[in-house]
Amino acid sequence: MDDPDVRPLFPRPLRPRELVALDLPVALGYAFVLVVDSPAVHHPVAWALIAAMTLPLAVRRRWPLTVFCVVAVASVAAMALGVTREPLAAAAYALYPVALTTRRRRWEPTAAIGALTVGALLLAAFGGVAGEPEVRRIVETVVLGSLALGGAWTIGRAVRERRAYAAHRAEQAAERAVTEERLRIAREMHDVVSHTLSLIGVKAGVAAHVADRRPEEALEALRVIESTSRQALTEMRHLLGVLRTAPGEVTGALSPAPGLAALPDIAERAAAAGVRVDLDVRVTDGGLPPALELAVHRIVQEAVTNVVRHAAPAACRVSVHDEGERVRIEVTDDGPGRRVLPPGPPGDGVAGHGSIGHGVVGMRERVTAYGGEFAAGPLPGGGFRVLARLPLEREGT
Repeated sequence: MDDPDVRPLFPRPLRPRELVALDLPVALGYAFVLVVDSPAVHHPVAWALIAAMTLPLAVRRRWPLTVFCVVAVASVAAMALGVTREPLAAAAYALYPVALTTRRRRWEPTAAIGALTVGALLLAAFGGVAGEPEVRRIVETVVLGSLALGGAWTIGRAVRERRAYAAHRAEQAAERAVTEERLRIAREMHDVVSHTLSLIGVKAGVAAHVADRRPEEALEALRVIESTSRQALTEMRHLLGVLRTAPGEVTGALSPAPGLAALPDIAERAAAAGVRVDLDVRVTDGGLPPALELAVHRIVQEAVTNVVRHAAPAACRVSVHDEGERVRIEVTDDGPGRRVLPPGPPGDGVAGHGSIGHGVVGMRERVTAYGGEFAAGPLPGGGFRVLARLPLEREGT
């Protein structure tokens, strides 16, 4: 995971010209060192080889493989002719972007190269080459050159693998975020549609039943249907607006997500469908994060909708309590308690299959997403209870 306190050296990716500007001083500085240190500095061939070894390094990031080939050939020629004493440092500097950008092949012995590099390092540090000074100098040059080239290749490959891994993790995180957002929107759509259609279905049945004898009651039921459908359309537009909004686009025109302040609206619509709801909300203003408020609202909405759908007319009590480290949501009613539920995890109080399954599953998924506890089932003395506990993480904790 990226550390937010660690800032990158450059605030944006560097342009090609800026990359050349970074490597050019290195190339010129190394050329100056070689010229000063070269035993054949006055020979034109030495100047040509030193230029071929160093100046292409300025564009090593633009054409990595080409630059490495030119520098490597010039370095070997300079070593053979005795122009410089340490010609392979430039080749190692040119090899790093090759290892960083070249696609890895299956047969590539990167691990073996790393092991040989470690061996060369140990030989250079603790070993010694016996024999004539000239032979010893050649062997030491080969060992140090192999160490430089192997180290540059191994480091470049390691950085490439690290970047590929980070990119893969970022891609997985993006896919996971898209999946979670789709599930969230699916739950929102289910809650809005099921809640609204349940109320509309109940009131439409009332209107059809009393239309001939009590037309004024039927008219009132139609008004409830109208207001409920309008509110549902508003929430649907909000959800569809989220779907249409591109990533990073400002969504200030969209209405805020419903929270605790909208719970009285749920009670009012349920009362219109014959369910009297007693609200008991003990949460301080601003005490819950917006996302948690939305989850509480949807759980209460779905639980009350189930009461309307399966127990009306009935009395219902809704309690939402802030218990410090968690928020407790409990919805109970005095209607028929024998309702069939879908299967759930052991110990969650849910078992069976039946008509209110999707609602209970949706509530359980919301609670599980927050790492909370959920139970739903009939009460011993009649009625039904939905109980959820959601962990509460306040800002600054």
